[in-house]
Amino acid sequence: MAQTYSVECAGIDFVPSVKPSAISAFHARLRRFRATVNLASQASGDTVVLGDIPAGFVFAGGEMVASVSLGTATAAIGNASSAGKYRAAAVFTAVDTPTPFGTTAGFSGAASTATERVILTVGTAALPASGTLVVDMYFSHPN
Repeated sequence: MAQTYSVECAGIDFVPSVKPSAISAFHARLRRFRATVNLASQASGDTVVLGDIPAGFVFAGGEMVASVSLGTATAAIGNASSAGKYRAAAVFTAVDTPTPFGTTAGFSGAASTATERVILTVGTAALPASGTLVVDMYFSHPN
């Protein structure tokens, strides 16, 4: 059977071996960035700042949990130039159920070269008038 290598491990069998690097998120330390959002009828088109991610971090996934259903409102998570970089716009109706999220583009992206402001963009309808939404975002870093 044929054997192929992941991008990170392409040089592992070279002589001398080229070890995978934490710079490419291989064996890197994981950090959590938490954002707690008080729901208050934020309108479609509004954005909520979830946090500033320092340069050098690589997206490793996210998780959302809400005390109420967001109804027909959609939530996208990304930045000003790519609203759905980490989570494509979608409804979130699960209540008190931690739900993972992430996009292929987000997971396969390179480390940021500058601080990145991560935002949640509301679409379709307003968010509920009350309740809490917690967004945990996980990023890795070589240190």
